[in-house]
Amino acid sequence: MTQRLSPPPRPPQRLYLTTPPVGDTAAFMPQLEAALSAADIAAVLLRLAPADQRTLVNRAKAVAEIVQRRDVALLLEDKAELVARAGADGAHLTGVEAFAAALALLKPDRIAGCGGLHSRHDAMLAAETGADYVMFGEPPPPGGHRLPWPQSQERLTWWAELFEGPCVGYAASLDEVAPLAQTGADFIALGEWIWTQPQGVTAAIEAAAETLAAPAAR
Repeated sequence: MTQRLSPPPRPPQRLYLTTPPVGDTAAFMPQLEAALSAADIAAVLLRLAPADQRTLVNRAKAVAEIVQRRDVALLLEDKAELVARAGADGAHLTGVEAFAAALALLKPDRIAGCGGLHSRHDAMLAAETGADYVMFGEPPPPGGHRLPWPQSQERLTWWAELFEGPCVGYAASLDEVAPLAQTGADFIALGEWIWTQPQGVTAAIEAAAETLAAPAAR
C-alpha cells in the first residue's frame, strides 16, 4: 500500500509590526525599542511621513539601526527606491503594478512583499512575479475600502492551504489576531492601533503574542 507523505509543517507563526507615519524619529524611538522588546518580532514595516528624499533616508537609517541590531527585518512601505540608500532589508509595495515596477530595485538581494491585492488572481500574479510574501486585509489607500473581514479570512485560509510562499494577515485590532492565526497565516501584522493603546505598546504586543501562542489561536 502506497503511503502519502504529509506536507512539512509551517514554521511557528510570528508577529510583523507596522509603524504609524514616522516624522520625528527621536520621539518614536522609545516606543519602537519597547515594541521590539515585548515579543518575538519578525519584521517592521516602516511608514514614513512625507519629506524630501534626504530626510526620508536619514529617518529610515535611524530606524534601521534600532531594528536590525535585534535581527529583525526592516521594510519600507512603498519606497523601494530608498531601500539601498537607507540600508533597509526590503520594501512592501501596494498593488501588483507597483510591485512589478519595484522588483528591479530589490531583487535578488532584498525582500519584496506585496499587499493591496484585490483578488486571488492578483495574489497569484504577485507570487509568480517574485513576491517574498503576500499580505491580505491591510487598510487601503485613502478613499478606498478595506477587504471585508470574512473575505480576508477566506483569502488567507485559501493561500495557507494551497501555496508554500508566506502570507501575512493584517490585524486591525487585538480581537482579530486569533481568527487570523486560525487561517494558517505565517505572519500576523499588527496595525497602527498598537501604538495608541491606553496600556502602552509593550502590553499591547505582549497581549497579541500571548493570543498567537494560545492553542485556540491555531
